[in-house]
Amino acid sequence: MREPFERVAALLRDAIARRAFPGAAMEVGRAAAPVWQGTAGTLTYDPDAPAVDRGTVYDLASLTKVLATTPLAMRAVDAGRLRLDARIAGHFPEWRGADREAVTVRDLLSHCSGLTGYLPLFRDYTGRAEFQHAICALPLEYAPGSRAIYSDLAFMLLGFLLDDVLAPGEPRREPSAGSPPSTTLEAHFTQLASALGAEPLSFNPPREWRPRTAPTEIDSWRGRLLAAEVHDENTWALGGVAGHAGLFGTAAAVGAFARATLETIAGRPVIANPATMREFIARRPVPGSSRALGWDTMLPTSSCGARLSPTSIGHTGFTGTSLWIDWERDFYVVLLTNRVHPTRENHLIRQARPALHDAVADIVNG
Repeated sequence: MREPFERVAALLRDAIARRAFPGAAMEVGRAAAPVWQGTAGTLTYDPDAPAVDRGTVYDLASLTKVLATTPLAMRAVDAGRLRLDARIAGHFPEWRGADREAVTVRDLLSHCSGLTGYLPLFRDYTGRAEFQHAICALPLEYAPGSRAIYSDLAFMLLGFLLDDVLAPGEPRREPSAGSPPSTTLEAHFTQLASALGAEPLSFNPPREWRPRTAPTEIDSWRGRLLAAEVHDENTWALGGVAGHAGLFGTAAAVGAFARATLETIAGRPVIANPATMREFIARRPVPGSSRALGWDTMLPTSSCGARLSPTSIGHTGFTGTSLWIDWERDFYVVLLTNRVHPTRENHLIRQARPALHDAVADIVNG
């Protein structure tokens, strides 16, 4: 009898043969435990590149939004340090103007604050103070709440806000670009990650992780291949820790977080109060949007394929990573790749990812 996940493994191998990415690590599991872990390919396309294995570390990119920023926001809400309907103008004095006066924390989490999606701020600014001022002074792209535009800038502000509310009154040390900062966001995330298990999951990965970290892009701006160094340039200019990107980890580490999420939704306060988690994973009533608070939710046209429950939650990362959780059916899918190696101009993962999730759903729902 063929191993149940052999079709998934075959799809991974086929995507690698088509050069969608050099290698990949996957984990499928339920709240109780992983049910399948698979790896394929190598860290790069070099002939002598090491094979991907369970210990391979990936740049998780925007998975940071749901692995770090969103759960820390939940915890801040539970601790009474953050109100979802608090106005951003009350936290950031630079956030001024009649067009943005009513924007709230909830709007930032829902990607409906009016902020544009992305700007290369790293070209002109370094460190929190400069980034914060630049973002707060930007003209809004649309009327807040009228639509949703996925926004790194919104989550940068959320990271700054969490730094403040999680450690009120404590002084901040501004890092230089590329240097490890001392931030409350990082410290609180480290505590959360430690509680979830011993699998590698960290901002600013230590030097000893480098040999087992999948390289990302050959970056012309920094003039080198990025290995165990954050791919996102804005995060690099913020010292490697930001609300929108910066985490590195293994598929098993992301899987441990997924199991904790499933447990919390089911009623056990592992990550946050279960009622808070339920509020965060509900789709927001924003016109044309599939966004919840921090999380995205399932659409048949999304990266999770067409066979997950409509209430499923998930997120992707620019480097080629994703996490989807079908909490109604109690399973999750972690897919980690470095599809941006050696260049971000490779988009073949867009075909591979839905097919992989559909194959997993067929097996799990079987």
